[in-house]
Amino acid sequence: MDYLYHYYDESTGPFRNLSDLEPESAEAVMRDIRAQNTGFASRRPPDYLQIRRGLEARARELFIAKGGRPVRQQPHYMTFGSCPWLLEWYPKGTAIAIPVAAFSPGKISFTYGDLFPTMRYLDGKAYREQVYTLEEIPGVIREYGLPQDWNADGAFGPERYIEVQVWQEPPSRFEKYL
Repeated sequence: MDYLYHYYDESTGPFRNLSDLEPESAEAVMRDIRAQNTGFASRRPPDYLQIRRGLEARARELFIAKGGRPVRQQPHYMTFGSCPWLLEWYPKGTAIAIPVAAFSPGKISFTYGDLFPTMRYLDGKAYREQVYTLEEIPGVIREYGLPQDWNADGAFGPERYIEVQVWQEPPSRFEKYL
């Protein structure tokens, strides 16, 4: 797998991150999203941003403990490999693809599944509450497969993709992927 994918709404553009906003501003954006009642984000619970900030801080700590060197306090999000289902999260979903090689290995971490279920579902699976490095993730994929392949429709649990936490600013050049 040579590319990381970022999914977003065409009307807002890529790498717009709620976590980059002050809490009050982020809450205002979430209120607007909920009022529009379109897309996946409009169904997020009232405490979503508080939980998200806590999970991001935890992921950052775990990554640093493994030798990661994050620049950003909060990550941008991508997937390891494509996951067309994520296009449905947005009213005008689109995606970009960026080669893995465009990122510093010490500035990207991975969770087997979305950060939320990975850190919050306590079902005994070995990849729960884990953050992986670029060096580690191929072994995890060999052991468990790509969720995009074995669970594309979500019938077998919350793992539908491998999430990438990007702890640096993304490159300014990338390919649009549809």
